[in-house]
Amino acid sequence: MTGYLGSYATLGLLLIASVLFLLVAFGANRVLRPARPAEPRGKRTNYECGLDPVGSDWAQMQIRYYVYAYLYVLFAVEAVFLFPWAVVFARPGFGLVTVVEMAVFVGVLALGVLYAWRKNVLRWN
Repeated sequence: MTGYLGSYATLGLLLIASVLFLLVAFGANRVLRPARPAEPRGKRTNYECGLDPVGSDWAQMQIRYYVYAYLYVLFAVEAVFLFPWAVVFARPGFGLVTVVEMAVFVGVLALGVLYAWRKNVLRWN
């Protein structure tokens, strides 16, 4: 397809194909699944390594685990952005603007580490 609307037609065909694939997958799931999934007694109860469930299903978690996960994701994503910069660094047209941009980026990263360190988030005990 060529012309101005050719790209939109291609996009529309891809969207229609993806919706059809989704509908076929859900239809196959409905046809192939068991008719009565909760028939055996106790099928929907909690399973804890072969033991009977003890207590309720609600458990309180400490917020520090979420903070560790958040910091990991934050620094892992920022580290991913450092790899392309390291590849571009070897090119001959590497200019001062790129160095300043990456200095600002690494500075923001350093401020995040400093903030986490000052709040004692990085301490494990």
